[in-house]
Amino acid sequence: MAAASMANGGAIMTEISLDAKGQIRLDILTQWALEAEVAGHPVPERVDLQVIAHTKIVAIEGAGAALVQLWEPTISWMLKQAGFGVIDPFRHLPEELLKPVGHATLPAAVVPVELAPAAVVSDSVPGGKAPNAAPAAKTPKWETAAREQVRDAIKRYMKPLEALRARDANEGDTRLVVTDILCEGLDYDKFRDLTTEYMVRQDFADYGVRIDKQLVAFIEVKRISQKLNERHLRQVQMYAVNEGIEWMVLTNGSVWQAYHLTGGLPVIVNMAFEIDLLGPASLEEKSELMFLLHREALKRRRIDESWKHRAATEPKALLELILSEVMLEQIRKEVKRRTGITTTQEALGEVIRTEIVDPKLIAKIYKS
Repeated sequence: MAAASMANGGAIMTEISLDAKGQIRLDILTQWALEAEVAGHPVPERVDLQVIAHTKIVAIEGAGAALVQLWEPTISWMLKQAGFGVIDPFRHLPEELLKPVGHATLPAAVVPVELAPAAVVSDSVPGGKAPNAAPAAKTPKWETAAREQVRDAIKRYMKPLEALRARDANEGDTRLVVTDILCEGLDYDKFRDLTTEYMVRQDFADYGVRIDKQLVAFIEVKRISQKLNERHLRQVQMYAVNEGIEWMVLTNGSVWQAYHLTGGLPVIVNMAFEIDLLGPASLEEKSELMFLLHREALKRRRIDESWKHRAATEPKALLELILSEVMLEQIRKEVKRRTGITTTQEALGEVIRTEIVDPKLIAKIYKS
């Protein structure tokens, strides 16, 4: 780590030398810290922010470690946005990231043991039983309303979608119904939140989606009879890479696929979910997944957990885990324990690759 030492009142402080991108990250974190401090929140010291800007890891050692950990979701979100080239991401923080983790949790009042009142059983309660414990926290009103809106829209648009499919409607007609679903079912304002034919380097994405004036996703629509494929994904992926956007949606009106793009070389694309509104899944299953695309849910990043779980458990990720040195060693030991036979990691890996796993998956892993 390149650094310069400076004397400061007899103490030695370390000033980290940052490259251009690191300096941008530090500027973002510094401006955020100033605003958060004005709002009355404790924030990490500048030296800790320098370390984070340099390493891109939201973890430090020393006295400020606990405070940095409280702000980890917020700082990680800003670093990710900065990686996509978003200017001043701290001005677009989701509401739940404006405060440190646990901010709303107040410490319980301390009652001296000798003064703590004994439990009282009310005579008015039948059987002399104590009242039930307080109910669990209720679902936020916005979420209840959003889920109902999504559910109602799916029921309402089943017949129009079936009619589109029956007459093999073209892409333009499919897009009309998709627009209605976005507006009436997912709560996007067609004038404020949706930009049709969004221009991306001499090409046009079907929809650019904005939340609070910030571009957050691209949606590509195909005719309802068109099966969504990798070529369509590459098309919308190109738009997302060029504009630094992390969410992409492919749909033919019936099938909806949501993808997350992680920037870097190479970029990483993970499917968050896929659902067919005309498929056999229950209304509850369809509503649960489409809710993740609702404006209020996307604003609060409810979809994040879905794509992270899917990315962690997709076949490629699990196979790479199984073929890792650590796992092969555990398998080798278990084979020895069960059978008394001594084998090697290499032999086990070869059996897994050639006799257990689908060759297409192996080819996909080594191709990427």
